[in-house]
Amino acid sequence: MHERDLVAALRAELAAVDPARACDRRALAAGLGPDAARGARDAVVARLAVRLGRSGPDASSTFDWDTSQDHCRMAYLRGRFLAHGSLSLAGGRTHLEFVVPEAEAPILAGRLGEAGLLASWRLRRGRGVVTWKSAETVGTFLRRAGAGAALLELEARQVSRAVRGDLNRVINAESANLTRAVAAAGRQLAAIETLDGDGRLARQPYVVRLVADARRATPEATYGELADRLSLHRSAIQRALERIERLALHDDGGVGRRSREARPVGSRPAVRSRPAVGSGLA
Repeated sequence: MHERDLVAALRAELAAVDPARACDRRALAAGLGPDAARGARDAVVARLAVRLGRSGPDASSTFDWDTSQDHCRMAYLRGRFLAHGSLSLAGGRTHLEFVVPEAEAPILAGRLGEAGLLASWRLRRGRGVVTWKSAETVGTFLRRAGAGAALLELEARQVSRAVRGDLNRVINAESANLTRAVAAAGRQLAAIETLDGDGRLARQPYVVRLVADARRATPEATYGELADRLSLHRSAIQRALERIERLALHDDGGVGRRSREARPVGSRPAVRSRPAVGSGLA
């Protein structure tokens, strides 16, 4: 469903809500305002205003928020949204706002806060704009206002968008990993050819030669796949290939060996004995 179609379906669903209580009908009519039938932005709101007018509620009457029950307050807010509200889903963000007279903006924001629907407000070109930018708050309002079907569609869109985002991240990560793996395999194959060409590969330990042969046979294999094929630990595969790359860049001396001057861990250097104080003196 296109964004415009979803917004139109939302407004139609809210306008189709037919309050059973007379007090809710009066609150809804007050929320729409006295000029709703003539100045409505769409036909569904105009028809709602006419339908309410025929059933008796006076849209010009003042709504007493402080003394009204919660169901009356929600009917009033539904009417206010139909008359002055808009919903935007652009850029993957849910944005709902009421555009009302300047003096009403702080009052409406305060009433929404009392209803558990915290909103911000500002002035824009001489009009008051009361805004929700939280998808959770918008969803709560739509559910309480009676737009269950539109809310389900909206949540399905959000889930679909989140799944697409996660999938894209996974694909990008896998692509980056594959690029790195291909580059590493290319370096390893080149190193193996270098060592094979100068005869040094044949002088390497059995495991290193075994891993080199397996890499040449399956250039696309991962370390894990090579480990499974050779019945070795993955760390052994990685060490062997790292050794091959180092050998191709340097001489054999010091690669994978311990220097002659290296001492065993925990050993102490020999302490040279000193002559006793006074020795050799007359």
